[in-house]
Amino acid sequence: MCNKPRKVRHSVELADVFLQHGDAYIEQHGVSSLQKKVMNAIGRCRTSVLGGHVTRCSCCNDEQIFYNSCRNRHCPKCQTLKQLRWLENRKAELLPVDYFHVVFTIPHELNGIASYNPTLIYNLLFKAAWMTVDTLGRDKKRMDGQMGMLAMLHTWGQTLTQHIHLHCMIPGGALCDIDLQKVWKNCQKGFVFPVKVAASLFGKIFINLLKKEYQNQEITFQGSISELSKPDKFGALCALLRKKSWNVYAKPPFNGAEGGLTYLSRYISKAAISNERIISCKDGKVTFKWRDYSDNNKSKIMTLDAFEFIRRYLQHVLPNKFMRVRSYGILANTCKTKNIELIRTQLTPNEKKVEISIEKESSLDLILRLTGVDVGLCQRCKIGRLRTILSIPSELSSPYQAERSYTDTS
Repeated sequence: MCNKPRKVRHSVELADVFLQHGDAYIEQHGVSSLQKKVMNAIGRCRTSVLGGHVTRCSCCNDEQIFYNSCRNRHCPKCQTLKQLRWLENRKAELLPVDYFHVVFTIPHELNGIASYNPTLIYNLLFKAAWMTVDTLGRDKKRMDGQMGMLAMLHTWGQTLTQHIHLHCMIPGGALCDIDLQKVWKNCQKGFVFPVKVAASLFGKIFINLLKKEYQNQEITFQGSISELSKPDKFGALCALLRKKSWNVYAKPPFNGAEGGLTYLSRYISKAAISNERIISCKDGKVTFKWRDYSDNNKSKIMTLDAFEFIRRYLQHVLPNKFMRVRSYGILANTCKTKNIELIRTQLTPNEKKVEISIEKESSLDLILRLTGVDVGLCQRCKIGRLRTILSIPSELSSPYQAERSYTDTS
């Protein structure tokens, strides 16, 4: 029973690239232990290596094998349920106000430092972005109150090169202290803050934070950036960064706040490239689709050497336990429930209270409600229900690897 062959795939996946070229890449270039775990997890995902279970239809007795997912947050095939739950909970927290999609991007001149110091640079990006929003929000000539921000880190561009930026959803307004009370104040219609002012402030804050880390000797300088450890070289980099036009984008999201959240949710637990974009992997080359935003968003084709493709992908593996989604201000986890209820009461006093937390449905019920797909239904007869009749043990022997095995029939 357990030897029943898997369903044949006619498309190429990221796992295929790693299975064909991963070992040779590691032998020639070397990878970190975390990158190796990511490659192994993606290569084994939904294969017999991780084990699984056999189901039988209650009507036609058709039997199917479902192999376990790796559940690695970088895997293109995993975390769909996590994405759906995250989106549902964030939608439940939306305020009855205008929202803005704001993007903070750091210059490419920082890519080298980020390669050797990813946690430091990513944390500085989050910190500088929020300090910018908070400073502008508390400006007495503007909102004069505390704003909120939901931010998600992206590190890649369409061709898998480094493009480090934050996508943020910001409610259009602030909680202000008026006569010893917290009062919500809306921003101007369609305007949250001037992007040129925000960009200039963002750049100054980031550079100051970076200089402080340098003075505290918190930055690792090695390889191609070893020269930057010298004060004159680092000073020259900071001078160059001050001359750069830092990029901040701020506009109302397409399809409203829910549309903006839906866009962010696609990347809640995945990185760099989806399997749907990979066209082929043969003759030592990987071909994939990409969109050229500088050329009217045209869809184009790129072919890379397999080793270069793997190198580009692995540079987007996040540091272990790094939080890529963070909330600030009135949306901070410690106070958002109270703040959301307060603001809703002020703006829509006659509406019934909306529960912010979503009851945790079963995986099958959640997918059925949101997508209309009943994954527990037999796909052969469309009548019977699938019932588990046998568990397939994992082929892994390492205790750590065995812990990474989960059942996921989504």
